Amino acid sequence: MRTIRLGVLAAVAVVVCGAGYVYRGEVARLLGFGTSAKAAEQAAGSPAAMAQPPGRRGRANPGGPVPVVVAKIAQKPMPIIVDAVGTVQAIASIQIKPRTDSQIMKVHVEEGALVKEGDLLFELDARTLRAQLGQIEAQIRKAQAQLVQARRDLQRFEDLLGKNAGTVVQRDSALTAVKAAEAQLEADEAAKASVQTLLTFTEIRAPVSGRIGSIASKAGAVVRVGDNSVNSTLATINQIDPIFVTFAIPQVILPDLRAAMAKGPVAVNAIVEQTKKPPGAMAFIENTVDPNTGTVTAKARIANASEVLWPGQFVKVEVILGVEPDAIAVPSAAVQLGPQGAYVFVVKDGVAELRQVVVKRTQDGESVIGKGLQDGEQVVIDGQLRLVNGAAVAIRTPTPEPAKPAAPPRG
Repeated sequence: MRTIRLGVLAAVAVVVCGAGYVYRGEVARLLGFGTSAKAAEQAAGSPAAMAQPPGRRGRANPGGPVPVVVAKIAQKPMPIIVDAVGTVQAIASIQIKPRTDSQIMKVHVEEGALVKEGDLLFELDARTLRAQLGQIEAQIRKAQAQLVQARRDLQRFEDLLGKNAGTVVQRDSALTAVKAAEAQLEADEAAKASVQTLLTFTEIRAPVSGRIGSIASKAGAVVRVGDNSVNSTLATINQIDPIFVTFAIPQVILPDLRAAMAKGPVAVNAIVEQTKKPPGAMAFIENTVDPNTGTVTAKARIANASEVLWPGQFVKVEVILGVEPDAIAVPSAAVQLGPQGAYVFVVKDGVAELRQVVVKRTQDGESVIGKGLQDGEQVVIDGQLRLVNGAAVAIRTPTPEPAKPAAPPRG
């Protein structure tokens, strides 16, 4: 019985070892290293396999060439763009407050209306000031009549003095009366100008063109100059065309930005949507770098006639420092990331070559390559997941994107 058991165990061991040999041999055959177990081990640790990024080592394409989509590299002008996030800010935000104590008689503007410089906004009670103006005008007429009489008297006394019929004292007294009448007339005219100025305060007009906000005080409300309450501000006008966009840029870009501004206006785009990019130009750079963030504040003046930008709104900002005339750009989908940095697959003679590259910047779906590629080469933009260095490839045409369904008619 003992001899039989030993025989059975030996047979089982042979079967298991044989099965293991067959399994390892099948793996080696699939990887292209023969049918021996030693060849399979060499396949897993070969230099070609170890050269691949993690996740790609040891893969192959036993089913034939890998179908890929390629794009041909061509040098072309590419703008040098700095991206930032900005805040829309009104160029002028003016609070409308009364400059004289009075009562609002009429409001000539609606809330949220677009106003032009000089438009009448509020009309205050001016009856008291008009009465004062009439009183002062009457005093001016009286002073003018007194001045005329004083000058006649002076002329009369000068004639008498020339005939030795008058005295010097009388002539001097008449001259003094003339000067006093002239001074009184000047004082009355100054009082008139003061009241006329106060009268202009009863007509509150727009100091700038812009969009008016909510109106706190309506017709009938009493307004005072010294009132510090919330309702002391009648309304606020924001000048929004043109408009400012404030953003922060890293301090490392500051020298390039200043150099570009020294050559001429630096273009700036405020991106509201992909189809809405109001253009503008750099207007201001703060004179101090924020030591906490390492950034510097900048402002761009943007045309805003269509009012797509609104004060307080967050927008993306593109600062165009210049144009690189002969840039090598590839679709961003071609660039992959590995343990040694960015790389792409270059197709030559039907074989994929893994190439390390240096990406200078990425913009509008394209990556500008600073090192690693040359004009005229072909890079893989689809199908990289099945590629390894040296793998055979078959170039296929890209699949067209499905057409978007038409919007249903309104109505």
